[in-house]
Amino acid sequence: MSAKKTTTTKTTKTTAKKPVAKPKATKAPRAKTAKTDGKLSALDAAAKVLAESGEPMTTKEMIEAMAAKGLWTSPGGATPDRTLYSAILRELNLKGTDARFVKTERGKFTVKK
Repeated sequence: MSAKKTTTTKTTKTTAKKPVAKPKATKAPRAKTAKTDGKLSALDAAAKVLAESGEPMTTKEMIEAMAAKGLWTSPGGATPDRTLYSAILRELNLKGTDARFVKTERGKFTVKK
């Protein structure tokens, strides 16, 4: 019969430092700065068009009115009306009651009076 060899190994515990989670920095709202070239943003132009019209409009109607009045033109995007729609909803969600826009019905917006 052959003798079985048994080996024992020592295990050493290594204490690795756990990374400390840094607290998330909250984003401070950006300060409104006037554009130096005199052009309005799409949201500013939409607010101006809605204020002048006085009635609820869809974003497609807003884009057409902004282009007709020369307030804003798309820089080449395929769906500027959808981009504007998303930006208006984002403003409504972020600013809540302080937002410039009010959703009157499905797909239509107006400005606060």
